[in-house]
Amino acid sequence: MALDDDIAILAASPLFGLMPRDALRLISFAAEHRTLAPESVLFRRGEPADGGFVVLRGTIRLDPRPAGTPPVEAGPSALIGQTALFLVQERPTTARAATEAAVMVIPRALMRRVLEVFPETAAAIHDAIAEELTALTRALSGLRAAAPGEDPAARDPAGRDPARRDPG
Repeated sequence: MALDDDIAILAASPLFGLMPRDALRLISFAAEHRTLAPESVLFRRGEPADGGFVVLRGTIRLDPRPAGTPPVEAGPSALIGQTALFLVQERPTTARAATEAAVMVIPRALMRRVLEVFPETAAAIHDAIAEELTALTRALSGLRAAAPGEDPAARDPAGRDPARRDPG
């Protein structure tokens, strides 16, 4: 795959779409490319996560975390492991190729280097992730308020459930 093709795929990903072309060129040039046969494991649940993956072609299937739910499938330009680009953590699920696939492997160290070289990108990503977390918090607050049988007035001013407070 040509460098310009890789850059276009990265640019179509929401997180990487926040970056200037020179940052995408740096990532595309420095990242490893991995090809996977169908059913090949990309990573397993519980393994240390040292970066993320962008799907270049094919489909990657992520095993469902709650039992009984369907797997998530990620196609071209999907970013798998966004949090692992910034934080040390374990893989929360297993990912394997649903079809023949190719991924770009983006180590945390590479991401850190790009953000150092392009500080305006670091600020844009910070703002985007902060907005995502704010939206998630609002959605969860809405679910909590709508929970049947719960009286929101029974919570203390900090939003804690008085029945769950530690008495000691």
